[in-house]
Amino acid sequence: MNGNTDVVVVGGGYAGVMAANRLTRRDDVTVTLINPRSTFVERIRLHQLVGGTDDAVVDYRDVLAGRVRLVVDSVTRIDAADRRVTLATGGTVGYDYLVYAVGSGSAAPDVPGATEFAYPVASLEEAQRLRPVLAAAPAAAPVTVVGGGPTGIETAAELAEAGRAVTLVCGEVLGPYLHPRVRRSVAARLARLGVTVLDGPDATVTAVAGDAVRLGGGRRLPSAVTIWTAGFGVPDLARRSGLSTDASGRLLTDETLTSVDDARIVAAGDSAAPSDLPFRMSCQAAMQLGPQAAETVLSRLAGEQPAPVHVGFAGQCVSLGRRAGLFQFARRNDTAVRLHLGGRPAAKLKELVCRSIIWQLAYEARRPGALNPRIKDDTRQQLLRAGRVEATATTARAARPS
Repeated sequence: MNGNTDVVVVGGGYAGVMAANRLTRRDDVTVTLINPRSTFVERIRLHQLVGGTDDAVVDYRDVLAGRVRLVVDSVTRIDAADRRVTLATGGTVGYDYLVYAVGSGSAAPDVPGATEFAYPVASLEEAQRLRPVLAAAPAAAPVTVVGGGPTGIETAAELAEAGRAVTLVCGEVLGPYLHPRVRRSVAARLARLGVTVLDGPDATVTAVAGDAVRLGGGRRLPSAVTIWTAGFGVPDLARRSGLSTDASGRLLTDETLTSVDDARIVAAGDSAAPSDLPFRMSCQAAMQLGPQAAETVLSRLAGEQPAPVHVGFAGQCVSLGRRAGLFQFARRNDTAVRLHLGGRPAAKLKELVCRSIIWQLAYEARRPGALNPRIKDDTRQQLLRAGRVEATATTARAARPS
């Protein structure tokens, strides 16, 4: 391709910033990052914002390459035919290539009263809205955290350590990702912090009111403040724009992260569904997918075939207050194992991880292309082959005469 190439990155989270920075490797590429906020959100610190120990934001000048143009706005539609995006303020921005990195947020709860009375914490604005509500509540007021995943565990621990009376309603299982042995360790730490953990078949919220939550089996649990961390969803921008998505709304791509509809659109992060087999929504995956989405664009500009995606996991790092934490080790395919690190060493490791991510973003801004994934999962191709074989067998069975 001759002349200058305009690349628009939609979304300024972990994947979007990594992609934008990597794209500056070529001097003939103009990169525009469109994001609804003027500051970078450290999403993995939002529970600290709720607890009052961090503001969870970083200046984009600290993590974004100087050549990247930042547009503070929201994209309301992608016009793939005209290669143009429409902004909430009414303007449009044209592109030669687009990186779709809109991330994820709170899933709309389908529990009666949850939308009206519960407080989600998946975005900066949601966490900021919750903070003064907690500050205004009496110290002894009962707080209920709904959701037994990492966000729920971290939020419950953070608030309990600050002296709040917290009940964590997990649904069936506390920490579904965790190895059973590690789950017991987390439960013990939460108990020491004074968190009441409810799990099992009756630990499902069936309704939320202003002063209580109702559980399966009919139990009424008093709750002055109810925090909702049960489930994440992705924006419906791709679907509204007529692009193919999976059942959850993630953009469907091939193994090079290229949209199945348009070779000029590449996806990264939580909103990507390569081969309809998406990776776990996480900062860990986003930091790897962002650069690879950019490399797909750069390969096409160089007239080369883009490489298939490769993402490997090391485990899951969870805060258990400021003085303890957990690192759940995992196989590269994101399967938890018995091995874990806990206590104060894990708390220090979690803080190191949080700081290192900002360092990685800044380093990629200064030296685009310097950082590449070190952990690769070799089992993904086996899963894809198995899926294709099963799909072929299913089609063959359907074609047989009855």
